[in-house]
Amino acid sequence: MCATCGCDDAAGPRVTVPHEHVGDHGHGHAHSIDPHRPTSSIETITLEQRVLAKNDSLAELNRSRLAGRNIVAVNLMSSPGAGKTTLLERTIRDTGATRPVAVIEGDQETLLDAERIRRTGCAVVQVNTGAGCHLDAAMMHQALDELEPASGSLIFVENVGNLVWPALFDLGESGRVVIISVTEGTDKPLKYPYMFATADLVIVNKLDLKPYVDFDLDECRRHVAAVNPGAQVFAVSAAKGDNMALWYRWLADRS
Repeated sequence: MCATCGCDDAAGPRVTVPHEHVGDHGHGHAHSIDPHRPTSSIETITLEQRVLAKNDSLAELNRSRLAGRNIVAVNLMSSPGAGKTTLLERTIRDTGATRPVAVIEGDQETLLDAERIRRTGCAVVQVNTGAGCHLDAAMMHQALDELEPASGSLIFVENVGNLVWPALFDLGESGRVVIISVTEGTDKPLKYPYMFATADLVIVNKLDLKPYVDFDLDECRRHVAAVNPGAQVFAVSAAKGDNMALWYRWLADRS
């Protein structure tokens, strides 16, 4: 949200169904703060609390809407390049026949990831946030309106790639998954503790590249446990398919 993290785009987020139709939607909130006018820390904290409270209220409406139709929504968060889209492509192809699957793609621009998902045969909408650095509950609501998912569906939300602001914004999801890759280094849970503290599951991806990089899986597990003792940690290779059964079992347990 603009008032919380400073992201801004006059055009607002744009929710798109690839090759079908385009819908332009606004943030649904006003920009009332002059960025050049100094504000006190008290004003900033108060404003942030109000913005997050509004988002949380909308998220609860999303959650009730999904629960009422027995729909499971999983929020996937990572830094850019960790392999979220590759993970989704394989997951859809391996498990999509067992229940309806839909995807909400979040990116600042382009339909590239949505087109990749569309080629799997899965229903998908793209939410382009412009300069925005995260999805929020209002964008989730708009995307659900476009998707109109069937009862009993599994919805994946591929959030905008960064390890900071997406953690603050509840979308109304059923579960949160943080994906890191072995190429990013072992210390990410300590450098971005809030992201990992909010996760139900941490997936360490690109396991096939581990012999070629300096990454200590056991140490990474300890770092995750230090900030979130309840989080599970799976090491997989989405590209090669290694250990993906662990991820599929986790998803099945949430049905």
